[in-house]
Amino acid sequence: MSVIRTDQPERPAVLHSRDCHTARFTTHWPDETVGIITVEGELDASNAATFADHVDGYATAGKHLVLDLSPLQFFGTAGFSALHTINVRCANSSARWVMVTGDAVLRVLRVCDPDHTLPVADSVPEAITQMDGEPRRSLQLVAEPR
Repeated sequence: MSVIRTDQPERPAVLHSRDCHTARFTTHWPDETVGIITVEGELDASNAATFADHVDGYATAGKHLVLDLSPLQFFGTAGFSALHTINVRCANSSARWVMVTGDAVLRVLRVCDPDHTLPVADSVPEAITQMDGEPRRSLQLVAEPR
């Protein structure tokens, strides 16, 4: 028996691509527990809610999601609002998530998330490794003493 080896990578188990206005959301699952959603183009008010809904469709208990936003050319404040929505929905469904940022996303996060409350990684492999560690603690509101 002979084995033929090709230089092409194996196709992911699940691949789903969706175009929405000026963005494309591509989702693949390299294994049963980690989903990678890559967003290309522009994330703005015309497609941010659809993006949050797209991520929510994959956020189920025990799942790990990596949002690769590094290819984005534009990221508006509506995109940040979508990230907040994703954070809440993932917490409610017990899904873990981390985003990989690029220049467009970092510009908005510097202003809208100065305390670095959202889970961020520099690369997809780092994001996967980060999720294998301790779960992120939720923010807790504490009453100010009188």
